[in-house]
Amino acid sequence: MFDVLSNRTYARLFSAQVVALLGTGLLTVALGLAAYEIAGAAASVVLGVALTIKMIAYVGFSPIASALISGLDRKKVLISADLVRAGAALFLPFIDAAWQIYVLVFVLQAASATFTPAFQATIPEILPKEEDYTKALSLSRLAYDLENIISPVAAGLLLIVISYNWLFAGTALGFLASTLLVLMTSFPVIAAAKSRSFADRLTRGSRIFAATPRLRGLFFLNLAAASIGAVVIVNTVVIVRFLYGGSESDVAVALAAFGCGSMISALSLPRLLDRVTDRLVMIAGALLGAGTFMALGTYAAFGQVPPWQVLLSVWLFVGLCYSAILTPSGRLLRRSAHAEDRPALFAAQFALSHACWLVTYPLSGFLFEAFGMGVTMLILSALAGFAIVAGLLFWPGGEPEIIEHSHEDLPADHPHLRETGVRTGAHRHRHAFVIDDEHRVWPTHG
Repeated sequence: MFDVLSNRTYARLFSAQVVALLGTGLLTVALGLAAYEIAGAAASVVLGVALTIKMIAYVGFSPIASALISGLDRKKVLISADLVRAGAALFLPFIDAAWQIYVLVFVLQAASATFTPAFQATIPEILPKEEDYTKALSLSRLAYDLENIISPVAAGLLLIVISYNWLFAGTALGFLASTLLVLMTSFPVIAAAKSRSFADRLTRGSRIFAATPRLRGLFFLNLAAASIGAVVIVNTVVIVRFLYGGSESDVAVALAAFGCGSMISALSLPRLLDRVTDRLVMIAGALLGAGTFMALGTYAAFGQVPPWQVLLSVWLFVGLCYSAILTPSGRLLRRSAHAEDRPALFAAQFALSHACWLVTYPLSGFLFEAFGMGVTMLILSALAGFAIVAGLLFWPGGEPEIIEHSHEDLPADHPHLRETGVRTGAHRHRHAFVIDDEHRVWPTHG
């Protein structure tokens, strides 16, 4: 899997992603401490609002940013977004009111909502072979999981010798290092996008999503992943501290078990996806993850607290399932659009997937407070089950990539008919089908 790093262009961009993630991890710890200093016992409210603002920025601003930057040099876009993030981080040590946190979090996350989809859409252009791109997706998943483990440890060690305000400087340095690495990278030549209206650019990604069966299925599988992940991310600290009487170290161990499961999955997927379809891997991961939570939730609903080793084993296994759902998603996006449309499509995926989290985060928290661990797991796993059924219905199996179809609206000598795919009639041909200007509706009868 790591041989893909021999591509120097990808290696620099991957390094940029890693250092930016480490900086973001330091930011998470520092924000919690800053919120406590400003709001005291009400710090959880400040953090809750900040996280909500983060999700709103992701969901609402990502498509707008994609439409605004369409046609701009992608390298300059990534550098500008990183500089905005670094600038916002540098202002954070000077905050003394909650509203200042909210403003700076919005600015920083709006820049991230610009950077991340543009970054993700660039990788398929650098690694055109699907085998290499799959390895890149697994490395990206691995980077996220390692960040969740390494950043809190690094923050804890730094706080022994410095105050939490200096962690914001570490965040800024991470973004500046990312900027430097992007600046040093030679980007591939990407064909200029067609001139389109702002409204067209704004909705293009979501329209491709809505018209493509595999992407409609992906949306519901995103919901299944968010339903499973929210239980772990939102409630692990409460489950460990109050139900088990565990320490902060035990919380870290439980979260590390989930992260280790995700890493095992990420390391295994490149070989597995050579043998089985993305759909099978993603559906199986969703079914196994939801089924595991359903079983544990049923046990806990009767007032039984599972043994500590069982909880860790479940968190490990569910982490594996969670990564199996999410990691292949980039492959679906890559094969569902032309290069010029990929930034809009990745922005739509970024917004829609975070919209799922915007629902499941508060739902998981409110359910746990009102009904406890068992009922929360049962309801969230039921929501995941609904999402899986919808995904199966919207994304039927055996979907061919090469589809024969007709263009009765085009003249027989149209360049698209003459130059694309294999012609099978005056107005018919077959080729890898994606939604674009010539193909606005998915063919239902071949």
